[in-house]
Amino acid sequence: MELPLVVGVDGSGSSLRAVDWATDEADLRGVPLRLVYASLWERYEGAALAEGLGRSSEQVMADNIVEAAAKRAHCRNVGVKISTEVLPDDAVSMLLREGHSADALVLGSRGRSGMAEMLLGSVSLAVAARAACPVIVLRGSHDNQARAGTHRRVVLGVGEDSHTSAAARFAFQEAEVRRAALHAVRAWRCPAHETTDHPLLTGEPARLHEQRAVEILESALSEAAADHPSVDLRRRTVEGTARRVLLDASADADLLVVGARRREGHFGLQLGRVAHAVLHHSACPVAVVPQQV
Repeated sequence: MELPLVVGVDGSGSSLRAVDWATDEADLRGVPLRLVYASLWERYEGAALAEGLGRSSEQVMADNIVEAAAKRAHCRNVGVKISTEVLPDDAVSMLLREGHSADALVLGSRGRSGMAEMLLGSVSLAVAARAACPVIVLRGSHDNQARAGTHRRVVLGVGEDSHTSAAARFAFQEAEVRRAALHAVRAWRCPAHETTDHPLLTGEPARLHEQRAVEILESALSEAAADHPSVDLRRRTVEGTARRVLLDASADADLLVVGARRREGHFGLQLGRVAHAVLHHSACPVAVVPQQV
């Protein structure tokens, strides 16, 4: 059974942009597209009362939202198989549940209640921090128009090798279906207490940290690279904070991929500082890929 790409829709311009992007992505991957909307009206009123009163304005609005989203996706690509559903739940719970049977979740960066698209909305942040599947948040270009990738470049932020394998596999797959180059980036820093002014030791601490970054990069990529030999892989180590290095790299990328640790039995937000930062400030869409540790 093919798992669908699932899009959370709410009628906002941001969510409609997510529909556009996910339609293109579903076509690239050859998977179905599922559009879902969360509505708590029936839960609060009770199923019997809801049935007795007939269709409420909330139900009518919910149906209109998913129907409009489906029509938009169909107009964008008639070949993509589309399904829709209005679910009686809050948005975060609905999306987390949908994530257990999704190829990935695709979300706008802000919903109907959001202000200008400067920071990430609470729903997108909560889902990215807890979902069991990859979550793609549509950052960048605030005109609510999703366009085909123009840079032909996917960026992978490489963390510690043991926490990057799932993100690496996802990034290679994305680069392959897009026929894009994959830029794998590892940031490194030389702690201030390790620097020295001695002329015989100048540069040595930095060289050791950079070499360690190269080793982590190679270890994290080796398995996925062997499985995707056709991908144009470009490795890069950069001195600086991971946050700044990845945000700079997002400026000319079509997708930024980062990993997020998921600890067994832990139910709080599990995102990490770097993923949190790029979700708020990236210049391009961000994919957060969970890795069980």
